[in-house]
Amino acid sequence: MLDIILILVAVIILIILALASRQPDTFQVSRSISMAAPPATVFTQINDLQNWQAWSPWAKLDPNAKNSFSGPQAGAGANMSWAGNNKVGEGSMTIVESRPHDLIRFKLDFLKPFKASNTAEFTFTSAGENTVVVWSMSGKNNFIGKLMSLIMNCDKMVGGQFEQGLSAIKAIVEGAG
Repeated sequence: MLDIILILVAVIILIILALASRQPDTFQVSRSISMAAPPATVFTQINDLQNWQAWSPWAKLDPNAKNSFSGPQAGAGANMSWAGNNKVGEGSMTIVESRPHDLIRFKLDFLKPFKASNTAEFTFTSAGENTVVVWSMSGKNNFIGKLMSLIMNCDKMVGGQFEQGLSAIKAIVEGAG
């Protein structure tokens, strides 16, 4: 009987590993929203990392997280590092490209709960009196990421947080007008 149980456990593990190996090698999560504010206003809110506390969904998950800033306050080279509870983990982000009113690209380095390096970006497009803001994140899916994707939907989880953050930015910039 014990032999049958061990064989079943081994088969289940092999099936899980086979399913994980078939997951995509890369991922991308993207959300967008239209804001009744000019691109310059929205861009300024996001390009200054010290503004993120006001709208970041992760700031709400751990209001006691320790943040530190280095480099310029805004634009290319601006850096924010954080260390928080298990909901926000530990890592840093650096603005690697900043084109006024058009694009902000970040290098994200996560240390905890898992090590990973990803790219995130915000794009800004005029739409009449409004600005359409797209927040996206992409990266490589290592084997641990592929395994985790069998039990967690990264697009729904991170996408939901992007939606919260975009809604909070919208409230700030529309109130600024």
